[in-house]
Amino acid sequence: MAAKRFFDTNILIYAFASNDARSARAESLIADGGVIGVQVLNEFTNVTRRKLRWSWEQIEASLSVVEDLFGPVAPLTKVIHTRAVALAQECALSIYDALIVAAAQDAGCAILVSEHLQHGQKFGTLTVTNPFRHEAD
Repeated sequence: MAAKRFFDTNILIYAFASNDARSARAESLIADGGVIGVQVLNEFTNVTRRKLRWSWEQIEASLSVVEDLFGPVAPLTKVIHTRAVALAQECALSIYDALIVAAAQDAGCAILVSEHLQHGQKFGTLTVTNPFRHEAD
């Protein structure tokens, strides 16, 4: 059985990007299933609105597709927030990255699929995997 994977926001952004070389890889990863959390939805909405300048209609349609692909979204709870604050302090992470890590841990995932965090970095039993790294790295 494959390890349970949690997806960081950048993977979703690439899957929905129209002219990005990483899109096909991101779509393939998502098709294999995994988990996302509320913080991922928040960041996705922020990036698509502010940086990509999507309309609210585009964002809502995309969020509907995300819900269909992933099913229930891991909640953002006070327990996750408290753990994220500790992770941010202990591991020198931004609070936003720490929220993703804490949510992935809370969801029981073994892998965090992210281009943003360091490939191979471990947070307890959670390991970061960058699917876009060069094999020589």
